[in-house]
Order: sequence, then C-alpha cells, then structure tokens
Amino acid sequence: MSDQPTVSVCIANYNGMAVIDDCLRSVLEQEGRIPVEILVHDDASTDGSAAYIRDHYPDVKLIESLENVGFCVANNRMVAESKGKYLLLLNNDAALYPDALQTLFSEAEQLDWPSLLGLPQYDAASGELVDIGSLFDPFLNPIPNLDPSRGEAGMVVGACLWIPKRLWDELGGFPEWFGSIAEDMYLCCRARLAGYAVRALPGSGYRHWQGKSFGGNRVTENRLSTTFRRRALSERNKTYVMVLTYPAPLFQLIFPLHLVLLLAEGLALALLKREWLLFQEIYWACFKALWSERGRVIRLRREIQHRRQISLMRFISVFKLIPHKLRMLLRHGLPHIK
Repeated sequence: MSDQPTVSVCIANYNGMAVIDDCLRSVLEQEGRIPVEILVHDDASTDGSAAYIRDHYPDVKLIESLENVGFCVANNRMVAESKGKYLLLLNNDAALYPDALQTLFSEAEQLDWPSLLGLPQYDAASGELVDIGSLFDPFLNPIPNLDPSRGEAGMVVGACLWIPKRLWDELGGFPEWFGSIAEDMYLCCRARLAGYAVRALPGSGYRHWQGKSFGGNRVTENRLSTTFRRRALSERNKTYVMVLTYPAPLFQLIFPLHLVLLLAEGLALALLKREWLLFQEIYWACFKALWSERGRVIRLRREIQHRRQISLMRFISVFKLIPHKLRMLLRHGLPHIK
C-alpha cells in the first residue's frame, strides 16, 4: 500500500463476506513493486463484511454507504477519491492472478495512446477460460472471445477493467442511472467511439465467481440460467448503450429491428413459459424505461456522437453478424429465468 499510488484498485462490495478475503489477498500479494492503493465501497452490506474489512484490512480505504446505490455509483465514488494514475475496477467476487497488475501496468506504459485493458477471465468454480474480452452481435449481446491473438475487443468485463484515470474522467465514468449491468459495455463502446482502444491481453488473468451478485448469467447443466432482475437490467441497459453509441446509419437500421425483436422475444417467452410477469417485468419494463428516460438519452447521444472519432466500419469491426441469442437458443434451449 502506498501514499503515492500508481494504481488505484477499486472494489465494489455488497454482502461479499464469502469472497472478499480472496479478492483482497490477491491484490495484496501481487508480484512486482507497483505502488498500489485499495479502495472498497461497501454498498450497505447486511452480512457484516464492511466491519470485517475495517478490522482485518486497516490499510484499505473503506467507503461505507448508508444505502444501496448500485455498481455505477459505487465505482464513481471510489474513483473520485482515488489517487492513482491508473484505475483497476475489480469485482469483490474476482481474484487476480499473481502477475495481473504487472501485466496490465507493463502494457499500459508501452502504449502510445490511452486504452481500456482487460485480462482472460476464468471461471472460479471450474477453472475454465470464460473469455478474453468479448465481441458483439448486431444487438449488443456480448460474444466471448477465446482467441488469444485477437487483441482488440468490443468490451472487457467490468469485473476486472483497467483504465487510465485521465481517460475515465474524459469519458465521464459510469452513468449512475444505469444502476448496475452493462456499464462496462457503455464505457467500452463510448471509448472506442472516441478513438480509444479496448484490448484484452492474452497473458495472466483472474478468477471470477460469475453471477454471484445478481444470480444466473451462466450455463448450468447445459442450460442458460438467469434471474428476472439481471435479465431486466441487461435488456434495458443494452438498449440504452445502443441508442447512445450506435453511429447513424447503423442506429437507424438496427434500433427499430431491435425493438421489434425484443417485443417478439418477450411475448414468445411469456407464452411458452405461461408466465405473463416475465414479459411485464423484463421486456415491457425496458420499453417504459426507454420512454421515461428519452430526454436524458437523447441529450447524451448528441454529446457522444458529436465527439465521435472513428468510422462506422471501424466501430463495427468487433461485431459478428449472427445473433448470439440465436446461437444460445440452438445450443441450450430456452433460458431458465427465476
């Protein structure tokens, strides 16, 4: 730990008693001598994890929230109090490989232009490689990249996301009205649109208990499992990101089709599962949120598009044509939503 850190590791914690030791120790036991500070934002945990961190990790800068504010606000608060040249956003259910910080720092220092960086993500339970960054389909569904030679990605997961603090400030951080989910997608898409690279490095990595915070988001027994809350936030916030970052004419082509398919998907799932609540709480809620936030979304879209620095073809270079949901449906059948 250092009073003049080069890297500020920001960890958002909510009821993380079962995982926080593994996370913090993985940072404290990093190889190399990079000056580091650790900030933890406790999001009104009810499991005593805030007191545990305070008692067992006195060098950690603990920010305790009186109310649950979500991942976006938590990270914005930590960054506001950070002192490092670089930021590493790290989930409380993620643990770094011993050479992770050195790998990220060495790459960042060699680059001529600020970039968002990520590392290979491994499933904490099985040890299997989950992704080396993600690509997108036309509807902004992340497609895990498993090719270590690819380099450029559409996004790197917010569970372990490296970004220069100056670039974070320029991009404005996370939109706090997102709450949680897809804030990493937003930041990566906005950065790419502004001409900055998003890269997943092939070396080192981190272990991640996927879906620990919101449940689901993983294939269990060859079936995709998720929750109402995660699916609702995902569909809503992915739609926000599409509206905000898709350049015209891509936006004019894809967005109406996206809304039609979203409506059709919701109705089909509700009918097949005989559960109308599924349509109301996930899909119809997305339409209502988009309408209620239309003013804010339109204003921010204008600002983002005005600062666009790359061509449409460059923006879609990380896209694949076949919809990922279709692939998953054919491979795993209808998702289990609980």
